[in-house]
Amino acid sequence: MRIDIVSKEFPPAIYGGAGVHVAELSRVLAPLVELNVRCFGEPREPDFHGAHVQAYRVPGDLRGQNATIETLGTDLGMVGDIGGADLVHSHTWYANMAGHLASLMHGIPHVISAHSLEPLRPWKAEQLGGGYAISSFVEKTAYLNAAAVIAVSDGMRNDILRCYPEIDPAKVQVVHNGIDVAQWNRDEGTDVLEAHGIDPAKPSVVFVGRVTRQKGVPFLLRAALQLPPEVQLVLCAGAADTPELAAEVNGLIDELKATRDGVVLIEQMLPRREVIQILSHATAFACPSIYEPLGIVNLEAMACGAAVVATATGGIPEVVVDGETGRLVEIEQVDDGSGTPLDPDKFVNDFAAALTEVISDPERARRMGEAGRQRAEEHFSWESIAERTLEVYRSVLP
Repeated sequence: MRIDIVSKEFPPAIYGGAGVHVAELSRVLAPLVELNVRCFGEPREPDFHGAHVQAYRVPGDLRGQNATIETLGTDLGMVGDIGGADLVHSHTWYANMAGHLASLMHGIPHVISAHSLEPLRPWKAEQLGGGYAISSFVEKTAYLNAAAVIAVSDGMRNDILRCYPEIDPAKVQVVHNGIDVAQWNRDEGTDVLEAHGIDPAKPSVVFVGRVTRQKGVPFLLRAALQLPPEVQLVLCAGAADTPELAAEVNGLIDELKATRDGVVLIEQMLPRREVIQILSHATAFACPSIYEPLGIVNLEAMACGAAVVATATGGIPEVVVDGETGRLVEIEQVDDGSGTPLDPDKFVNDFAAALTEVISDPERARRMGEAGRQRAEEHFSWESIAERTLEVYRSVLP
């Protein structure tokens, strides 16, 4: 069986959970099938754990166009090369059109893994302008014509059927994201903490992620104003999606720094080893997302033994067990696809209270972290995810 996976992200260029998913899924699928990975960007090493990897650049005459136009041009470059595959599997809207067109061109099934949904990310219009209408068209077209859609959580499956009610529910199957617990393991060292100005002797709340509307960083920064004064807030945050969001977040960080010490801002995507050490020493990991299909980052924190305080939205409640591996913060959201809290102040206050509860009892936080590690090991292994994914493939092949 030859499978062609198409994805924007692939190592070493990974910036989100979808890229992590593709890399790990490719690693465990490569020994089981003939696997090609087709990704965006600069040339990669051609062999990845037995998978053949090929990268595609934006065509020269499209460079500098709206990002959606660059994406479609890159997708078109992949279509011919997918000929000969038994099935094409695309990840995110960036690659969905490559999968859809290859399915039509070569008469093969197209399977989509749903990591997010454009109708539930309306803030992307801030980034893409009119390109958001194009990305939404691409996603809808691909989803309605796919042979199967893999949702990374039950919550995501419900979102897919709500956003695209034309899809036959039988086509949408749940295969959770996973975690490689052999790589994500506690690191008791302190050299990384010291290099970034984090005091290992003081409690810390840690955030790791992109600064995008869906990650809810402004809510966390407002909640942090209510934390006990000895608590450090460590923000491992990539660049903001838009200048407007950057200005909002930077203003809130300045306000926070004016009222308390221990605000550590790391504005870069850190190497895995550094993230692991920071998570290993976190008293609590904070995930204030207002939209999260599953949240691999929560699994990474759990694998490192951190208690997780997260929003009870999307697929997060399928990962974090309230009162056992951390705390879930309930949220009532506007029904317009934006995920905006109906009462932002209540959400901020509730998130602050949950964080304070966890960090005020370090021994209980440690037990929650141990339970989280055990849950990650038992329920989210990539080997089991590979088998479930193969079952989906077999269900749509002749």
